[in-house]
Amino acid sequence: MNARDHAITDDPRCSGVLLHPTSLPGEFGVGSLGPEAGAFVDFLARAGQRLWQVCPLGPTGYGDSPYQGFSAFAGNPLLIGLEPLAADGLLEESDLSNPPPASDRVDYGAVIPWKTDLLSRAFERFGRHASSVMRARLRQFSHLQAYWLDDFAVFMALKDAYDGKPWTEWDAKLRDRDPDALGEFAREHESTIERSRFLQWLFHTQWYSLRAQAGSYGIRIIGDLPIFVAHDSADVWVHRELFKLDAKGWPTVIAGVPPDYFSANGQLWGNPIYDWEVHERTGFSWWVDVLASKFALYDYVRIDHFRGFSAYWSVPAGESTAVGGSWVPSPGRALFETVERRLGRLPVIAEDLGVITPDVVELIEHFGFARMKVLQFAFQARERNEYLPYRYEQNSIVYTGTHDNDTVLGWLAAADSADRAFALAYLASDGTESGWDFIRGALGSPAHFAVVPAQDLLGQGSEARMNTPGTTGGNWQYRLRPGELTDDIADRLRSLCDLYGRL
Repeated sequence: MNARDHAITDDPRCSGVLLHPTSLPGEFGVGSLGPEAGAFVDFLARAGQRLWQVCPLGPTGYGDSPYQGFSAFAGNPLLIGLEPLAADGLLEESDLSNPPPASDRVDYGAVIPWKTDLLSRAFERFGRHASSVMRARLRQFSHLQAYWLDDFAVFMALKDAYDGKPWTEWDAKLRDRDPDALGEFAREHESTIERSRFLQWLFHTQWYSLRAQAGSYGIRIIGDLPIFVAHDSADVWVHRELFKLDAKGWPTVIAGVPPDYFSANGQLWGNPIYDWEVHERTGFSWWVDVLASKFALYDYVRIDHFRGFSAYWSVPAGESTAVGGSWVPSPGRALFETVERRLGRLPVIAEDLGVITPDVVELIEHFGFARMKVLQFAFQARERNEYLPYRYEQNSIVYTGTHDNDTVLGWLAAADSADRAFALAYLASDGTESGWDFIRGALGSPAHFAVVPAQDLLGQGSEARMNTPGTTGGNWQYRLRPGELTDDIADRLRSLCDLYGRL
């Protein structure tokens, strides 16, 4: 499948909203691709927005982070909307009673078992009552996606059989993918394996329907691709040769970043590192497949930690912090040249925050990828920097903040007094509506795209922060309340977009 053959500057100057689907409102404990997602698309259209940015949509594991998924290809079953299943006869109305208590935070510990049980009921009813048309659609999906789906479905069945333990703790024959052992397991767990295929079909069917609705309004989706995959993932279990692992599958080196704005000790992510020599020998075929799958889901792809394609921070396995790592070159130019030959020119947004060296800039500019700007980073009173709006190049996307930042009001509350004064002076703000003054600063900038987190539209503080890098617990739980994104907010945002040429 070909990527869209242009860059972001080939599209109209516009703006949008950052909101992960788990943060959508609704009565079932976690946001989904159901009616609340359609209502959010309607809000974007009323507000004159042409972009919706999401975090990665893959199935999450420990810590519930969308950046640590069980697969680079699969969707998260937790995002499947339940109302469409009831409409299709796969659930009964009584199944939807007694959901987890309503809250403006996602309680994953309560939601996951409740929703998993309902999705299992839907699978059972599909087996008994599905029409021939629905069965044919599932078969077609399974056939087209077999290159990743077959292994993923077995992986998830094994995770279930081993009570969620990582694949390195499975029986050695299953860990090492012995064909006879895998064949025997597949025969004994056929129904569980088929359930995973079914859930992936549901997810992708609902996502493509939602994307079509957005497209009917001219709204495009910005997706997100983590540069690294989780160690406990189908990708690493299936393709051990593509990663730097020992004989039992454990990483010999792990990924992270050195000390930076977010953490004095750096960030120790723990992801396995690619064996780039093997990737090159295979013609980067795994990467071609991954990127092709993302451009089937999204209109643009933001690649997280893009600088890792020039050089990555490699930390010996067993270290307690990322301080002792070192930079190791990676073949980003060869990779993207190969991908572009296969898929066409790539509408990529390069997450280039942090310590960025000239080689990273050269790589981004060579391929015409868009760069990221974060307005919160601009206001360091002692140092004028590239995040000040007047310095933005056109081929860039500006955010008031990202999923990793505090909200604007949270940042202002915690900022150094000089930085706060500089920000308010630059934005001509008297401090009474500083959140909207930040939004105005982003929308009025030269950046071709501007994206505002929903929390900043609502003027929320640090309590609404989505993620705090380098911490565990309490992240990824933010949710909107029903009705919070009002017509007044839509009208105000649309008016500003009209003023700054973003309609």
